[in-house]
Amino acid sequence: APGPVLGAGADWVLVLPVTGLACSWIRERLEGLKSWTLCKMNVAKGGYRVFSANSNAACTELAKRITERLGVELGKAVVYQEPNRETRVEIKESVRGQDIFIIQTISRDVNTAVMELLIMAYACKTSCARNIIGVIPYFPYSKQCKMRKRGSIVCKLLACMLAKAGLTHIITMDLHQKEIQGFFNIPVDNLRASPFLLQYIQDEIQDYRNAIIVAKSPAAAKRAQSYAERLRLGLAVIHGEAQYAEYDMVDGRHSPPAVKNTMIHSGLELPLMMPKEKPPITVVGDVGGRIAIIVDDIIDDVDGFVAAAEILKERGAYKIYVMATHGLLSADAPCLIEESAINEVVVTNTIPHEVQKLQCPKIKTVDVSMILSEAIRRIHNGESMSYLFRNITVDD
Repeated sequence: APGPVLGAGADWVLVLPVTGLACSWIRERLEGLKSWTLCKMNVAKGGYRVFSANSNAACTELAKRITERLGVELGKAVVYQEPNRETRVEIKESVRGQDIFIIQTISRDVNTAVMELLIMAYACKTSCARNIIGVIPYFPYSKQCKMRKRGSIVCKLLACMLAKAGLTHIITMDLHQKEIQGFFNIPVDNLRASPFLLQYIQDEIQDYRNAIIVAKSPAAAKRAQSYAERLRLGLAVIHGEAQYAEYDMVDGRHSPPAVKNTMIHSGLELPLMMPKEKPPITVVGDVGGRIAIIVDDIIDDVDGFVAAAEILKERGAYKIYVMATHGLLSADAPCLIEESAINEVVVTNTIPHEVQKLQCPKIKTVDVSMILSEAIRRIHNGESMSYLFRNITVDD
């Protein structure tokens, strides 16, 4: 019958022989089986380690915030550049049989950051880590996710490289296009920063009920609509003067000059695509006497946002906010923002921008380490991620 060796919860019965020697022999074997089972359980559960793959100290701030929320220490690893600019990664503790979370925030040196992540993932793979999860809040090259002329889909290439290096799971935030998830053959959790930005609007913008959500182009209308419906506010769209114009006449498609080819069937004449004609810039929606809140996913080159702010100011908006998840703020973006009609730019800390904040006090930061740390905890414990996507629709 079940005894102290098998435990009270055992669901099978063992009849021991009367012989004392045989009884001792079987008891020893059962004790060994019990120890082996406990050892197997410990390996299966395992532990986890959180590493930062950045060689730049300024980029490790988000990783420190995440580990503080998780109540663990940041993994011991050294990431540095050799004199010849090669990247070297040295992991200073055992990762065998554990879940490894590699946090990589993308600095201005994008290509170095990508190589750091690839090399650290491969180092963990060759050190027998059980699972290697990349925490990449801003996924680099996400704007290069479509075929343009004779270019390439670099985002797909990067997805293949990450999987080949050993990553088994990706945690990211607000991909530029949700379809990027289809580039991967490993699970991808695309978290949303909108709950944090919506909370900022409600807590920090006085009289936000008098605000209107603005899309600076028709392409951003879906995101703006999502914000407007959740805040119960109106929606405006700026139309005209496309931000990213494609000049087909200078890309070489028409060289050499068109010459009638006698080899082509004389009856084959393809219809000519009419060139686009940009309409005068207009604002669809009433912004007069209101707070205008422009929403987007990435702020990099701010010329489009500055131009939109000028138009909104002319149309009567008395305050202008810009909200975005990823604040790349490249080149002279802080100076342009400081001199513009924009009152405040609110971005999350998916990308470090402390230097830009010193140059422009209009830039504010929202911390998203809470949702990233919760995602790490749930993935390690095998819990459902659906809690982090409550009320998220397909269009969000």
